[in-house]
Amino acid sequence: MKIGNKEFDLNNHCYIMGILNVTPDSFSDGGKYNNLSAALKHTEEMIRDGADIIDVGGESTRPGHVVISDEEEIERVTPVIEAIKRNFDVPVSIDTYKGAVALAGLQAGADLVNDIWGFKHDEKVAEYTEKYGAACCLMHNRKEAVYEDFQKDFLADLQECVAIAHKAGIADDRIILDPGVGFGKTYEMNLEIINHLEIMKKLGYPILLGTSRKSVIGLTLDLPADERVEGTLVTTVMGVMKGCSFVRVHDIKENVRAVRMTEAILSR
Repeated sequence: MKIGNKEFDLNNHCYIMGILNVTPDSFSDGGKYNNLSAALKHTEEMIRDGADIIDVGGESTRPGHVVISDEEEIERVTPVIEAIKRNFDVPVSIDTYKGAVALAGLQAGADLVNDIWGFKHDEKVAEYTEKYGAACCLMHNRKEAVYEDFQKDFLADLQECVAIAHKAGIADDRIILDPGVGFGKTYEMNLEIINHLEIMKKLGYPILLGTSRKSVIGLTLDLPADERVEGTLVTTVMGVMKGCSFVRVHDIKENVRAVRMTEAILSR
């Protein structure tokens, strides 16, 4: 798969997507990087530590987050995307579910659209992704954690996301799927889907796992967001073992090392 000007070998390596929240209220790093110089400094650190993609988000999606206007979100993300593309040779992802924000991010130079609603909130996101020849990451999500048969319904939901992408003309080699840990699922369902990531292989797309510092780790270990690195590393190792092509994380250096060690063992 090509994202930006970089080729990704999805069958033989798990890549690191580094999280850059330019928000005042994200659950674990809100307010840390919401000015341009801090965002660029953190981007430089993440690239140095081994990040392969930088994921820029302008609105927190934590439980109970404040929904902001398209204009405010655009004002937060576009200068950062433009500056990253100007200063670094790294693919950039725009983390949004809103058409206007996706368009602005793509115009600013984003190479991938990371949509927590898998194109279901606003189909314009799919249209703009196709127009700019970008890749997309479609996350599983539901308004409520109500299922008849969790795994079966989960796969059907993701197939609906892929159908929207196809309808917009997005080719299969531009699509990544995310199980949506922490979204539209109970605590038990989050654990179950991490343990059964291989069911997503049936759909035939590369998988991105995003569990970094999330509540499923906090609840399991009874720890605050800033003490969930070890728990995150366990999920990263599970992800590599289950065949994930990407992990989306805050702590780059530690996760790079965990991936390398896991891949070294699996290759023997």
